[in-house]
Amino acid sequence: MADYGQFCSVARAHEAIGGRWTLLVARELLCGSRRFNDIRRGIPRISRTMLSERLQDLVRVGAVTRVEGEHGPEYALTDSGRELMGIVGALGTWGQRWLPRRAEDEDLDLEPLLVDMQRRVRTDALPSEPLVVRFEIEGQHRPRFLLLKEAEVSFCTQNPGFPEPLCVRARLPALVAWWRGDATFAEAQRLGLRMEGPKGLVQAFPGWFERYLFAGVVPAASG
Repeated sequence: MADYGQFCSVARAHEAIGGRWTLLVARELLCGSRRFNDIRRGIPRISRTMLSERLQDLVRVGAVTRVEGEHGPEYALTDSGRELMGIVGALGTWGQRWLPRRAEDEDLDLEPLLVDMQRRVRTDALPSEPLVVRFEIEGQHRPRFLLLKEAEVSFCTQNPGFPEPLCVRARLPALVAWWRGDATFAEAQRLGLRMEGPKGLVQAFPGWFERYLFAGVVPAASG
């Protein structure tokens, strides 16, 4: 790709990090992902080849370093990479405030939502005994699971062997609407989010999560 040919730091920065997917890769790293497959889990539509290229781009501009971890290669943000939080945060705030939020009309994936739920669990609010929440989402071929315990929170494709007292049966747009802050939990239930299990756990469930980082950003007034 040809350079913009400008002295301006906006143009130069956009050349470095403005490629398709690049800031989403940075977002995953900023949220704590370090291994290739963990990063891809939060961006399931990126190909492995493209993810590898984008990570190499970030390494080349000095935003990321590649290190050998206990279980293979890992990627760590440098001071330069951590400063991208300002850009990612500004984009998230702008998008939440100014872009239409109509989950019904959006082409959505389940996995990034559950990955975000996993990393925003309030472990201090969980029941004392470990449990698994089963997610049965309309249109998905198989259920997904969140293991919730004080020492570990995991997103799983199979129950890892713990009690499964809660089941979330929902249309994906309803779950998104609650998580993103478009609707309260009660409103999401009217949109098609159903909880099955003991009443106390059902009532406690929303309080186990911090919810989406930008859920509190109020949409701009229409008109």
